[in-house]
Amino acid sequence: MKEKVELIVLGHTKFREHSVVLHTLSQAYGRRGFLVRVGPKSAMTLFLPLNLVEAEVSPNPRSSLWHAGSFTLLDPLEGIRRNLYKNSMTLFMSEVLYRVVKEDTNEEGLADWLKKQILTLNALESDFSNFHLLFLLSLCGILGFAADPRGLAPFAGGQLRHIDALLTLPFEEALLYPLRGEDRSGIARAVLAYLEHHTESAIRIRSLDVLHDLFND
Repeated sequence: MKEKVELIVLGHTKFREHSVVLHTLSQAYGRRGFLVRVGPKSAMTLFLPLNLVEAEVSPNPRSSLWHAGSFTLLDPLEGIRRNLYKNSMTLFMSEVLYRVVKEDTNEEGLADWLKKQILTLNALESDFSNFHLLFLLSLCGILGFAADPRGLAPFAGGQLRHIDALLTLPFEEALLYPLRGEDRSGIARAVLAYLEHHTESAIRIRSLDVLHDLFND
């Protein structure tokens, strides 16, 4: 029986000539991949990282790979899609979630939290260079590994004072906190190492280098 579900796109991988596995996060199913048929006229822009879509899902108790179709874009996210820097951030954020959140797990509140993060980034008009760092620190908390200076100290190196500032300042002030590109990369790598430690898994984020190049001021 088909049901309509709101999904957040993390990415997709080719499955067969006319199919992809769409990696998603949702309140209903947590982290789950869906088999999606595509063709020459398929609107693959529907599956950009962190898009908010509605789809018809066909649960199948005999298979872990369910089918999804009849996609509708719920929000065009114009504030993100028209901005190279924000698009690069969504690529980074979706890659982190793809690596950190395990398949077929459903962390309570994660999908709602992520949707708020996406809409916040979409609405920001300027001064968002630190957003991905605040995203990482907040993600630690929603996954149950609340970030604090003491816990992050073994991973932070020379970035601990900056991390402490980002954790203690109000959100609006943390966005404006002055950081060099090297500092932002160092903080991101420190928090990713902290997540690696707690999830006991290797987290290799290729898009971090892209952010470093874009925000290396």
